[in-house]
Amino acid sequence: MARKPDTASRALNAAVELAATTGWQAMSLADVARAAGITLGQLHEAYGSKNALLDGLSARIDAVVLADSAGETGDEAPRDRLFDVMMRRLEAQAPHRDALRSIARAAGSDPLAAVAGLCRLQRSMRWMLEAAGIDSSGPAGRMRSRALALIYLDVMRVWFADDSADLGRTMVALDRRLAQADRAVTRLAGLGRPGRRGDAAEQAAV
Repeated sequence: MARKPDTASRALNAAVELAATTGWQAMSLADVARAAGITLGQLHEAYGSKNALLDGLSARIDAVVLADSAGETGDEAPRDRLFDVMMRRLEAQAPHRDALRSIARAAGSDPLAAVAGLCRLQRSMRWMLEAAGIDSSGPAGRMRSRALALIYLDVMRVWFADDSADLGRTMVALDRRLAQADRAVTRLAGLGRPGRRGDAAEQAAV
């Protein structure tokens, strides 16, 4: 017998569906509770705000990616591993594309929501770095996660409009942005260590 989703899952499922159909900005918490078949009290206990619902959605997508990741280093260059992880993330969030488009649109007209979203995204990007076997700790890790968050936002614009089966345009955009970041790190490494050549694969900051 299939297990019935718990209250938190039902609430999050309802919020994602409403975001895709009604629109994130137009949707109220009461709408979410009604669509999920729960009381406002139950919704409050599971998610205290719309921002908390977004935290839940981000964590859900993270979990899908991390379930298939072990932070392996392997023989691939860090940039290649990160490319694979980020593509897995885009594939994991594909079922929520309409909802995410609505959420992004709403954040564009709400500076506070945009700031909260950037902080949330940076936390997720730390996990993506770790999944790719790249250290996300300390000041350097924070810089990496911020850079990766900016790359992700840029690639998302392409992803929203990419209706190809293989996400070809998205893959090209992601590869190009990671390559640009890789070259930037190499240049900085060369400035910091005169006389030595920076290896982009081993010094990748994103």
